[in-house]
Amino acid sequence: MKIKAGIVGGAGYTGGEMLRLLVHHPDVEIVFVHSNSNGGNLISDVHTDLLGDTDLRFTAELSSAIDVLFLCVGHGDAKKFLDANPIAAGIKIIDLSQDFRLARAAGTDWIYGLPELNRERIKTADFVANPGCFATCIQLALLPLAANGLLKSEVHINATTGSTGAGQSLAATSHFSWRNNNLSVYKAFEHQHLNEIGQSLLQLDTDFNQELNFIPQRGDFTRGILAAVYLESDLTAEQAQTIYEDYYSEHPFTHVSKKNIDLKQVVNTNKGLVHVEKHGGKLLIISIIDNLLKGASGQAVQNMNLMFGLDERQGLKLKAAAF
Repeated sequence: MKIKAGIVGGAGYTGGEMLRLLVHHPDVEIVFVHSNSNGGNLISDVHTDLLGDTDLRFTAELSSAIDVLFLCVGHGDAKKFLDANPIAAGIKIIDLSQDFRLARAAGTDWIYGLPELNRERIKTADFVANPGCFATCIQLALLPLAANGLLKSEVHINATTGSTGAGQSLAATSHFSWRNNNLSVYKAFEHQHLNEIGQSLLQLDTDFNQELNFIPQRGDFTRGILAAVYLESDLTAEQAQTIYEDYYSEHPFTHVSKKNIDLKQVVNTNKGLVHVEKHGGKLLIISIIDNLLKGASGQAVQNMNLMFGLDERQGLKLKAAAF
């Protein structure tokens, strides 16, 4: 029997990526794709690359004849949607907004959905809060150190994201004429994803109390995140490489590269790549993901696979753009 899925917020970037993945997932049947603004319209009229792949239409109606519900809505809207539309018991929910990521706000029902941190808990979860894109990329750079109690100095993070990270709604900084051939810093030292990063590091190392200095940047490209992270460390390059390889040895989507890495290796995939270097007394960790896949919809499908006992990689064996 196929998993019956519903999608709320199917017209945006993460909703579109969810559709692209689930339309081709061998174990999933899409029951409905909800959109108030596009009710009745063909999905392929909005996501034109899906022409020939599906004849589904958006609907303004909801159905309870599903096994899993994906919430691909804006921050703050997921909680409002669930308050206004009680979901029948037995339906699993995966939320891609930030509404339920922090344990102190979400309570005990919601599991933070980073498989490299919480894989076993995700397998038995009914409600999963999908991590943020910056948070995923940066945590992949830091989890092995936290797990070994090796975050002993303040951490410096410079990370650049593509324009799709801002969502589909228009803003002054999303216009082509502004974004093209341009680069800018925003939310320096106060990005909202710092909260979930700190929460995860404390989960692995209850003594962690170091400063996370995060400088986010808007990049002149559409997809992907590159995070360059460094801190003081007594580890040798060989020790760091071993720690990272050991931590990710059982995680099929995160790989440790001995060579330097670049975004085209991960764009259009659910992979995360990590590279570590030693420079004097500093350890440099470079981490890359596709913000819409491993940073959003791909990771949500990965979580669905875990929740329903499927191979974690099902429907996610994707090809990188490469060039």
